[in-house]
Amino acid sequence: MSSRIAVIGTGLIGSSLALALRSRDPMSHVIGHDRPDALRQAVERGALTGTAASLEEAVAGATLVVLAAPVRTCVELVEQLAPLLEPGSTLMDVASVKKPMMDAARRFLPGGVLFVGSHPMAGSEHTGARYADALLFENATWVVTPMEGSIAEARYAPVRAVIEATGARILELSADEHDTIAAHVSHLPQLLAVALVHTLGISDERHDTALELAAGGFRDMTRIASSPFDMWQDILQLNAAEARAALHAFQRVLSLMAEHLKSGKIENMETFFQSAHQTRSRIPQARKGFLAPLADVFVSVDDRPGALVAVTGTLFECGINIKDLELLRIREGTGGTFRLGLESEADAARAVTALTGKQIYAFRL
Repeated sequence: MSSRIAVIGTGLIGSSLALALRSRDPMSHVIGHDRPDALRQAVERGALTGTAASLEEAVAGATLVVLAAPVRTCVELVEQLAPLLEPGSTLMDVASVKKPMMDAARRFLPGGVLFVGSHPMAGSEHTGARYADALLFENATWVVTPMEGSIAEARYAPVRAVIEATGARILELSADEHDTIAAHVSHLPQLLAVALVHTLGISDERHDTALELAAGGFRDMTRIASSPFDMWQDILQLNAAEARAALHAFQRVLSLMAEHLKSGKIENMETFFQSAHQTRSRIPQARKGFLAPLADVFVSVDDRPGALVAVTGTLFECGINIKDLELLRIREGTGGTFRLGLESEADAARAVTALTGKQIYAFRL
């Protein structure tokens, strides 16, 4: 990792990757290329060891080049970079749609350049290098879509090392598999959240109290509805076929539900509820899409200053490392429930015992 790495695009993801690599290997040489204002933020954040005013300057001597720009820009950059990349170097992207990236790599890259598609399942509601975090990828799933046969190449091993250095967990998929899955578990929920809030907005024109009642489950379901369209426009366009297929599948389910409501056979709706319950129960809550699961402990705490510190402090005293932390629900003035992802079943058992001993309600499912 101590060789020269070029990061093209120094926003949240690119700068967080640079910070993660530099924190693991202070000798790594990370060069950034972006707009002047974006580069300035990345330098101020301490993400880069140098900057480049041009693509040629950025990739000169780089053994690994990472494309961390918006997805359409990443696709376009493959052709621009093709004649600039040195034989034996590796080009890697972090775009959220994979098939167009793989197609561009096959079409434009020379044989001496290895291409590895990837997509880290991490992000933030904020954008830009000022919000970069060296721990952004910790315990996140990082999907890798290598070219056919490239896994056997020795140059693929350093790519794995770079990803693992961020604390992420690698999951290898084909580009087609990634885009199909992403359409169902990422694009579809985004579109549904937007549709739900849009529908409420129409309703609110007739019922002034609608927004006041839109709390609890509705608010939780529609949190991602505030995502900017600029970010989603290219994603939906480049993966339109898969997103459309996911929407059509959902439309068929909605149509069946509407028919049951129209016929008055409400009991037929039970099938959907049962199926949803069974499917959701199979979602691996103890992991983030990786083969090695984490062990879950659930903790209920009072709504008071220091309540969470008491939990983390107890586990610290026992030498138990929290690999993942999620707030599941909260009731202001009463308390909340947290899910703690721990490294092993043994740690989970010890955690429940230690927390219970401190009069903190902890349990496992």
